[in-house]
Amino acid sequence: MKELLNKLKACQEAMEWAGDKSWQEIYNTCHRGDWLLWLFKRTNPDDLKLLTLAKGHCANTVRHLMKDKRSIKAVDAAIAYGEGKISREELDAAAYAAADAAVANDAPYAAYAADAAAAADDAAYAAYDDDADADAAADAAAYANAAANAADTAKKENQQLTADICRKYLPIEVWNITK
Repeated sequence: MKELLNKLKACQEAMEWAGDKSWQEIYNTCHRGDWLLWLFKRTNPDDLKLLTLAKGHCANTVRHLMKDKRSIKAVDAAIAYGEGKISREELDAAAYAAADAAVANDAPYAAYAADAAAAADDAAYAAYDDDADADAAADAAAYANAAANAADTAKKENQQLTADICRKYLPIEVWNITK
């Protein structure tokens, strides 16, 4: 696996975490949904429906933070596309609408929904990388440390949750991994 990850140019943190683990160990123990999505996209580039389904469910973990209905519709569209219920054109329309929502509202979670709907490379990562909220929390002097600790805990919990989602919607049997 080390050679494959190196060939695919995995990030240093992922390379260090994977170390000498087998593919089975990586799949079973990976704590980062974004890493699993990244690897699936690079090893299964023709399986857009499964990838979009997994990304849609990962995006759904932050649905409660989405303020614009276009973002929520994009998440629903990603799941529907992954399940074969809507066309690629309908998926793309939802993705474009969510991207417009992100620009109009300067909303990172709306951008995430658009990314999930379009099955873009970094959709999962965006779900738990909300620097604007972290900065705002840090500015609240009395609660800065508590907020930072809570955000870090929430980020880690979301990373684990999305990894579990990936394992559910991207079972090991569908991966095209050369051992």
